[in-house]
Amino acid sequence: MPFGLVSAWNKRRRSKSQDHTDPWRYRPVEYWKLEDQTPQRPKRHRGSSVYTLKEMEEATCSFRDENFLGKGGFGRVYKGTLRSGEVVAIKKMELPPFKAAEGEHEFRVEVDILSRLDHPNLVSLIGYCADGKHRFLVYEYMQRGNLQDHLNGIGEAKMDWTSRLQVALGAAKGLAYLHSSSAVGIPIVHRDFKSTNVLLGANFEAKISDFGLAKLMPEGQETYVTARVLGTFGYFDPEYTSTGKLTLQSDVYAFGVVLLELLTGRRAVDLNLGPNDQNLVLQVRHILNDRKKLRKVIDQELSRSSYTMESIGMFANLASRCVRTESSERPSMAECVRELQLIIYTNSKGLSMPMHALRMV
Repeated sequence: MPFGLVSAWNKRRRSKSQDHTDPWRYRPVEYWKLEDQTPQRPKRHRGSSVYTLKEMEEATCSFRDENFLGKGGFGRVYKGTLRSGEVVAIKKMELPPFKAAEGEHEFRVEVDILSRLDHPNLVSLIGYCADGKHRFLVYEYMQRGNLQDHLNGIGEAKMDWTSRLQVALGAAKGLAYLHSSSAVGIPIVHRDFKSTNVLLGANFEAKISDFGLAKLMPEGQETYVTARVLGTFGYFDPEYTSTGKLTLQSDVYAFGVVLLELLTGRRAVDLNLGPNDQNLVLQVRHILNDRKKLRKVIDQELSRSSYTMESIGMFANLASRCVRTESSERPSMAECVRELQLIIYTNSKGLSMPMHALRMV
């Protein structure tokens, strides 16, 4: 957390002014806007619904096990039904005391950023609950859960290649929107992009979630230097890890890892494998541009009738450039969007060919 933000937050808590009431008391949505965010844009009406603890309990039937959807670093997520009848996903903050301040910051960042953004490939924040010491985030409900579960065959059959390409394109569009700065005037780095933070709708439309670690880049700068590297092991940009320099290309690296997961069906890090095979990037990076070796790493669950080797080769080449060690050698997210659109077209065109022509691709 930036030192200035820590100081401002602690000062708020220590204040002897009229605001010197319980810092955990119920607050209006405007309170959660971070002091250090620039510049201001017209406020959106997203994420502005404020709920009570009682409403959260009612929505989830007192957090019954049958409504449990999953668990992340922030806490547990439940399926809920609001009084309006809308089905939602409710994230309940459950952190040990020594992580309370960190969790509070992530909560505020998520409310602040998602209430400003509006894009079909970002999950919508419907509202929040800050009742006493209780913290909840209320999102739109995504019927098919997260991408990693589908790639690992949890719950239902794995996705075909066409669906995976559409998911990759949707996620790329979401990241490109964050990086474009069009929403808040300055670019946003997600900083924790990974397959579990890509949620899927009924038709496998992809939406990026979990903005607790997101960073608004300093105005007019492309790099933010931090002494504390945040994110998820397996998705870390090597340059960010070694130098502390966070850039938009840090998200591009993580996106490349997710592309490799889509291609291979493997996890970014799989501790069940041998020491030399646990890290997906290290294992496959050197063969991504070798067509003969590439066939060996394609997810065996993929139906051969759903892909062409030409589209696989183009996809692998894009992934290999995204995970290059030097950030300057990676494509931008806007470039990734354009290339994925071409890959989808190439695959579709190839599948429409007569079978004897398809074998030659």
